[in-house]
Amino acid sequence: MNRPRSLRCLAALAVVALMATACGRSGQGDAPSGTDSRAASGRTAAEMLPAQYRQKGVLRVATAVGYPPMEMYEPGTTRLTGVDPDLAKALAERLKLKLELTNAAFDGLIPGLESGRFDLVMSSMTDSAQRRQAVDFVDYFRTGGVIMTKQGNPQGIKSLADLCGKTVVLAKGSSNLHIGEEQNAKCQEKMRISQSEDAPTGLLQLDSGRAVATIVDYPVAKMFTKKSSSYEVLPEQYGTAPWGIASAKSQGGLRDAVRKALQELIDNGSYKKILETWGVGDSAVTEATVNDGQ
Repeated sequence: MNRPRSLRCLAALAVVALMATACGRSGQGDAPSGTDSRAASGRTAAEMLPAQYRQKGVLRVATAVGYPPMEMYEPGTTRLTGVDPDLAKALAERLKLKLELTNAAFDGLIPGLESGRFDLVMSSMTDSAQRRQAVDFVDYFRTGGVIMTKQGNPQGIKSLADLCGKTVVLAKGSSNLHIGEEQNAKCQEKMRISQSEDAPTGLLQLDSGRAVATIVDYPVAKMFTKKSSSYEVLPEQYGTAPWGIASAKSQGGLRDAVRKALQELIDNGSYKKILETWGVGDSAVTEATVNDGQ
């Protein structure tokens, strides 16, 4: 994830370093060669795993809590839960490794990979060209912003174009503010855009009637609607981008084994089941790809 300002608030206002803030879009990147793919096709993920990881028997995965339902603490505990922890556990099982899951500051995740402190990072991280200068990604999730309205959608909004001429609240500094401003430039009758500190305070404007719609990242929108029946989420996602499981550039063998393990989970249905458990099945990918962002 790009972790715009609205999401940084949800993540205790963690300061994100330059390498951790780049945004991405879809497109084919530096995937393994066709020869490598053919060689891997007859082997399981566990068989592809480099010997050094098999000998250690542990997969060290880092995440940064504060972005439910992707990664968070179970209420009242320090146990990590969410889409990424569940998927990390499933990947470790496919690789026949014990999972060691660590919470770390978001801006320390990539440096932790580069220093060898972690083997993988799974933390809603957008696969971007800037980040790929430092790490490789196995892309496992695609998401964007969705329009949220009051339950029942009293204004009959169906798309971004329907926001023209209406009062809309968008989080300061977020990718969703950019989506709204791009649409506003196309509107004959301009939107009346107010800016909130984050997604939750934006929803307060919907509650009070000061705004009729907002744009929120899809996983967060699903979380809000699961907790409250006051809101409705429109199905279309805007500005979609891939999120990736990050590994160090020097660990191509691990990257390819993780890609294979993810594909095995996709093929046997376990991957989609995990996402659907957390209500984000619409962001599932159908194929595990490498460096598929722009």
